[in-house]
Amino acid sequence: MATDKELNDFLKTVDRRAFKRTVYMVRDEDAALDIVQDAMIRLAEKYFDRPAAELPMLFQRILSNATMDHFRRQKVRNALFSNLSDFEGGEPGEDFDLLEMLETQEGSMGAQSAAEEVSRVQTLEMIEEEVAALPARQREAFLLRYWEELDVAETAAVMGCSEGSVKTHCSRAVHALAKTLKAKGITL
Repeated sequence: MATDKELNDFLKTVDRRAFKRTVYMVRDEDAALDIVQDAMIRLAEKYFDRPAAELPMLFQRILSNATMDHFRRQKVRNALFSNLSDFEGGEPGEDFDLLEMLETQEGSMGAQSAAEEVSRVQTLEMIEEEVAALPARQREAFLLRYWEELDVAETAAVMGCSEGSVKTHCSRAVHALAKTLKAKGITL
């Protein structure tokens, strides 16, 4: 069983290398920091009773799994957005008008005026900025619950915390978002 000092010393020796490795993998410093921190928390919470000699391999495995989870979440998010090439049709070299295509689809964005579309895009950008400004754990809980649509138990398992912590993080995130968005004139 590793002592608290051994665990702390181990984490101090691997934090920079783990961060660099993760930045190279995900190419986003903020995401890499979240991934490494979550891996460290999981190691401390779930494997504190293991011998100190096992910590390096356990940590590497946890870090690899956390990185893969990040890529899976990214894949799901990216799947929600359509490539413009998905709209193309007809013969190669044929003129293609995206606006015309959107106008012909029922209930599409093509029915909105330019002013409405600009307003909608600006509102979404403000919401994204405010979500990005949330503390990491609040943002993670909020996105898992309301973006990924996981239930409380699933979110707790992914985050490696209790269901009560998930509820607290979500509640704080929702209140913070409501307050900052209301101050900007956005009511949901």
